[in-house]
Amino acid sequence: MLHTPFFVWNPVKGIQLGGFMLHFYSLMFVLAFGLGFKVMEKMFKIDNVDAKYLEPLFILTIVGTILGARLGHVYFYEPELVKKDFWAVFLPIRTQPKFEFTGFSGLASHGATIALILTTLYYSFKVIKKNPLWVYDRLGIVVALGGTFVRIGNFINSEIIGKIASEDSPFAVLFPQMSEEYGATVPRYPSQLFEAVGYITLFAILWWLYNHTDKKYQQGWLFGFFFIVLWSIRFFVEFLKEPQGDEFITLGTLNTGQVLSIPFILIGVILMLVSKRFSLSNR
Repeated sequence: MLHTPFFVWNPVKGIQLGGFMLHFYSLMFVLAFGLGFKVMEKMFKIDNVDAKYLEPLFILTIVGTILGARLGHVYFYEPELVKKDFWAVFLPIRTQPKFEFTGFSGLASHGATIALILTTLYYSFKVIKKNPLWVYDRLGIVVALGGTFVRIGNFINSEIIGKIASEDSPFAVLFPQMSEEYGATVPRYPSQLFEAVGYITLFAILWWLYNHTDKKYQQGWLFGFFFIVLWSIRFFVEFLKEPQGDEFITLGTLNTGQVLSIPFILIGVILMLVSKRFSLSNR
């Protein structure tokens, strides 16, 4: 038996059902959306909002998250895929070099965020007819929880791995199944878990603020806080990550993920500063 000073992560990636594999990564998405629905349902009850508005929000969130994340990944990290394997851009499959069901893979959180902003605007004005900031404040809480499971799914898949770590580091992990694009298989930082811990902590803080303070009445404050903390976590963890595909945008030593995070952090600051102007009078 091989003994190493670091943790070796070499799991089964899914459940084989005949010729079809049910990927644990896909199950993490199901768990993220399922728990997110229950949390949003709880908030709707607290806010005395009719439950009939839950289903359209749930559907738009799923479509916006998956489609936005996929298109964002292709645009920012893998634009050559449009010519190389067009159907793989939109469907959970790969047709080159052979047909294969891949499940959800190659997703960018920045793309998902942009898409969710747009779908939530539609939902706010056309469906629930509330200030979009009211919806964003609550959606941010759910997204923080969902992001936790997505990053756990990345860890299961041995993807979005960290940079090389010293063998005596308490955080060193060996990923035998990691993509060939990263070269020799050596101990690396589990950057996926760093983000997951950050996101679940953010969810806990937001949930406490929502339930035990008046911040939910200061429309935009919770969402601004969410943006600042979540994208700051992403920004700093990027220092320990390997680059994801081609670097579409760089700024000095900052990679694409970091550059794209900066505008969201600034938006969060602005939202927190102006949120008092949108306070609800009827608490």
